[in-house]
Amino acid sequence: MSDTIIVTKNAGWVEITLNRPDRLNAFNDEMHGALQSALRDAKDDKSVRAILFTGAGRGFCAGQDLDARDPRKMTSPPDLHATISTFYNPLVKLIRSINKPIICAVNGVAAGAGVNIALGCDIVLAAESAKFIQSFAKVGLVPDAGGSWILPRLIGEARAKYICLTATPVPAKQAVEWGMIWQVIHDEQLMDDARKLAAQMAEGPTFGLGMMKQALQSSFDHSLDEHLDVEAEMQGRCGRSKDYAEGVSAFLDKRPTNFGGVE
Repeated sequence: MSDTIIVTKNAGWVEITLNRPDRLNAFNDEMHGALQSALRDAKDDKSVRAILFTGAGRGFCAGQDLDARDPRKMTSPPDLHATISTFYNPLVKLIRSINKPIICAVNGVAAGAGVNIALGCDIVLAAESAKFIQSFAKVGLVPDAGGSWILPRLIGEARAKYICLTATPVPAKQAVEWGMIWQVIHDEQLMDDARKLAAQMAEGPTFGLGMMKQALQSSFDHSLDEHLDVEAEMQGRCGRSKDYAEGVSAFLDKRPTNFGGVE
């Protein structure tokens, strides 16, 4: 496996770390391939019921490694449409399709596509020192990796336009206040708290949590009537699951649950 990421398996969950700290974990083609491979493995592995995603060193992810897309070193302009279509779009779609909780621990600066990949995860925790920078305006680009879609839904159009058009850094505390992320944590406590949360999520009703994730994500695409039907269909499947039977039995027996994480 490529050393551009580190995969650490734990009981019921896996930690995936971007590992190009000398480049603030900026993406090159190798890291893209390694990350997608690790995520697909986690998606298909039934023993993995939660995923924790973070970065090595002092930053989470600086987005695209621009050395690999330097027009001065190329005979023609870089084909960024191909870059997005080949790497970033499949990555975001994969993150959103995995029916297991994905926690992102933003341990430092997140910039460019690095911000939007983090925001595409299910629960985002950030160190107090972390900053979120939609840096695209500095190089004449538009937010990618789903940024122009998810940001207005999280923080509203006015705020999204301002931070994108001006590339103004958003400190972690402000990101929480705006509803961009879930929680800010002391730097030295971030990974301990993130790992505890991943372990907690790994003991949950994984099938139902996956359905919940898809219901919330798809709600933007439906009218209320349409979405009520989606809820009814999903609830029907959840109601037939072993985890539902275990949850109700544990509640009635007044004992802790022992979910298997299966339908």
